[in-house]
Amino acid sequence: MLYGREHEQVAVDGLLARARDGGAGALLLRGEAGIGKTALLDDAVARAGTAFRVIRAAGVEYEAELPFAGLSLLLAPGLDRLDVLPGPQRRALEAAFGLGEAPEDPAAAPSATPAPAPAGRLLVGLATLGLLAELAADQPLLCVLDDVQWLDRASLDALLLAARRLQAEGVALLLAARTEPGASVDRQLGLPEVRVTGLAEADATRLLAERAGPDLPAAVRDRLLAEAAGNPLALTELPVATGPQAHTAGGLPLTSRLLIAFHGQVTGLPPATQTLLLVAAAEESGELDVLLPAAAALGVGAEHLAPAEESGLVTVTPDRRIAFRHPLLRSAILQRAPHHQRLTVHRAVAGALPDGDRRTWHLALAATAPDAALADALERTAVRTGRRGGHGGAAAYERAARLTPDRDAATRRLVLAAEAATEEGELERAEALADEAAARTDSVLAHALLDHVRATAHFWRGSYPTAYRLLLDAALALATSSDAPDASDAPDVVEPAHAARMLFQAFHAAWYAGEEPVAEVLDRLAALPLGDDDPVAPLARYLPAAVLPALGRPAAAAAPAAALPPAREAVEAARRAGAESPADLVQLCGATLVLGRDEETVDLGGELVAEARAKGTLGVMPTLQFFLAEAELFHGRHADAELTATEALDLARDTGQHQWVSQLSALLAYLAALDGRTERCTELATTALATTGPQTAAPAAGRPWAHWALALLDLGQGRAAGAADRLQALTTGPHRHHVSATRAVPDLVEAAVRLGTPDRAAEAYERFARWTTAADRPWAQALRLRCQALLGPDELAEPAYRAALDLHATTHRPFEQARTALLYGEWLRRTRRRTDARPHLTAALEVFDRLAAHPWSTRARTELSATGTPAPTPRPSQTLPNPLTPQELQIARLAAQGLTNRDIAAQLFLSPRTVAHHLYKAYPKLGITSRTALPTTL
Repeated sequence: MLYGREHEQVAVDGLLARARDGGAGALLLRGEAGIGKTALLDDAVARAGTAFRVIRAAGVEYEAELPFAGLSLLLAPGLDRLDVLPGPQRRALEAAFGLGEAPEDPAAAPSATPAPAPAGRLLVGLATLGLLAELAADQPLLCVLDDVQWLDRASLDALLLAARRLQAEGVALLLAARTEPGASVDRQLGLPEVRVTGLAEADATRLLAERAGPDLPAAVRDRLLAEAAGNPLALTELPVATGPQAHTAGGLPLTSRLLIAFHGQVTGLPPATQTLLLVAAAEESGELDVLLPAAAALGVGAEHLAPAEESGLVTVTPDRRIAFRHPLLRSAILQRAPHHQRLTVHRAVAGALPDGDRRTWHLALAATAPDAALADALERTAVRTGRRGGHGGAAAYERAARLTPDRDAATRRLVLAAEAATEEGELERAEALADEAAARTDSVLAHALLDHVRATAHFWRGSYPTAYRLLLDAALALATSSDAPDASDAPDVVEPAHAARMLFQAFHAAWYAGEEPVAEVLDRLAALPLGDDDPVAPLARYLPAAVLPALGRPAAAAAPAAALPPAREAVEAARRAGAESPADLVQLCGATLVLGRDEETVDLGGELVAEARAKGTLGVMPTLQFFLAEAELFHGRHADAELTATEALDLARDTGQHQWVSQLSALLAYLAALDGRTERCTELATTALATTGPQTAAPAAGRPWAHWALALLDLGQGRAAGAADRLQALTTGPHRHHVSATRAVPDLVEAAVRLGTPDRAAEAYERFARWTTAADRPWAQALRLRCQALLGPDELAEPAYRAALDLHATTHRPFEQARTALLYGEWLRRTRRRTDARPHLTAALEVFDRLAAHPWSTRARTELSATGTPAPTPRPSQTLPNPLTPQELQIARLAAQGLTNRDIAAQLFLSPRTVAHHLYKAYPKLGITSRTALPTTL
């Protein structure tokens, strides 16, 4: 029976009820050691009863560096259902659990600094979601995970991703984590949580009386109640503590006193039993098939387990595992053992394990001197960890370096450890390893790689100029080394392609540092002597040729922008030279946007997104989808852009790509501004501006798009002053070269003219005019002519408006065409040519209504009424927002194409039950009853 836990039980009951009713959810219990979290988990299992299927696992301190150790234990009951998962997810999970070979992770996108999370890591999380859903197919599933603070990082990330995507699977995910100074899990996990605190005095008194009996002297009772401070484990264990230490420990922290209490209980056992318990504490899985052979090597048999079972310290579970009564007991056993005894036990455990990563780690924990063979094995473990997408590679590389007798080989492993720590997000550890490695080597390539590690740390902290300079200097050092006459004889051969890849990284950092750094990087890139057979050569040639003219600068060693061939040719050349992954080509999408070749972005971006989806290279998808959504928006495909950006935002959050969370939130804010969703726009823009990632003081990556979104909201609702202030800062500030800043100039011109201060737009307009010349696109020329018509002189306005509309007619950009027609109609009405104004205002109104651009519809309707012609009343479908959410619409579109729920789930990284749930909600909103009506409804 639990005392005083009614509040926590209500929260758990709510979680179980949601899963029982076909929903899903997660709940995290936090509290100090012994506060009763495990008891609450046991109570939840009991309350779930036979109505739920239950799977359970716990984090183990010694498993923290073993990637996917906790997850493999938790999901073991579902491994017979792996075949139902989509191929990439199944293969990723099999590799994570050592059931199959891990494919080499494709090279990170050259534009990404740091690289996106390995695709395998995300796929494992999605596979976890799929497997949980399958386990819940026949009855609700209760998934219980204790001691999350000790769970290996890879398992925790996979479970958190699955938890965030739970919707309608019938799954209840219940976790418990210890909180204390230095506990890594004290970071926010993004889950609903309940803080488990000490028992009230009355409940604590009842528990103590139940444990210690009625004969406990009042003075002892009062002392124990005061020392325990409502901690149930203390109330249970302290009364039975033995030995002088237990009676003199009152000044120690509660956890220390509990450890001492457990020490006393273990000390009273036979020596052989104590040895067996130490083996169980050191071996992470608790499997008797491993523990007993390891103990036998130390002269201890299975019969020596009995005293520990009889005292209640451990139990043997039905699946032949040893379970400690409380996790602190394991800690107490490990702490009390002498160092030499722990080493001996780790060697014994290693001897009982087959070849593999677990055996290697136990040998490493037992090692006391350099060991070349063991260091080699640890490096192989690190490589496998990286391919599986797990955390822990840095630790394996570093331990391998410490055990490596050869200085140069040890240095190489320190470099690898620094790079792995960067990928795992441990920036301080990465910098420390980089400094240590740099002090040990003169290798140009090694120093370049270490500068990349440092640059990544600076990039994440928002120090973009420092990151850019580190990368540029490293690239120049590599280029100089490759040009040296004796480069071919160097111990680390440096090819020009190495410098090119470093410059790709520098370009990304420079993009946020300012226009001058961008130009400097691209000039260096254009001058590199690359061969046609190098996969990076097409991109290295295309980037300067596309971006430098867009900045108003000639591209050294590059063709003029007008003569630049389609990006498709660069893609085909790169593929012929060996580029295989979408990550190798992602920057081409960004380059086409910079130069205004949006139609190429739609074509290439759509192709690469589909390829990344099919191959499972999901880490690069938020980048690709951001570029694709921008191009869809510019083409007036607002619904498509919202679908693309919404999915990308979820993936960016799942992979911890804060830069793209900010960018995509800002882009979605702009889409909300278009149709007048004021609260939604403000909320998304606020999120974009606040999302900077860990340890970052610099402005958010989505700042330019966020300010354009808020300015468009102001402009659409008649607040020209606010719009002009934001847009002037955006288009003349340090990010004036960004796509959003360039495309926002026509809005600045309109706002400034409305305020009667056209000079405020003069500088930005001159840059924009040069850009439209470089872009050489009819729609860009149309926007330039619209700006000219607004800026005057007045006698030239009409020819400019007419020429702009003629050019608009040759492109498919309905929103911008309607805005030009609206401005022309307004100008005609002001010059008292009402009859001439009406057809243009009517045309604009029809487009705005069709696009659901409500603020602009209101403005066009008001102008049309001012001409003396009553504006048509909008139909209900034109005033109401789309009844479907973006995810419902995306699922309904795929269902209309004939895809099954399982096919849709695989494509959108959801569970089939979630797909069915969304379709069930979509049908009544669309006025239909089945999927057969979808093709004629959407």
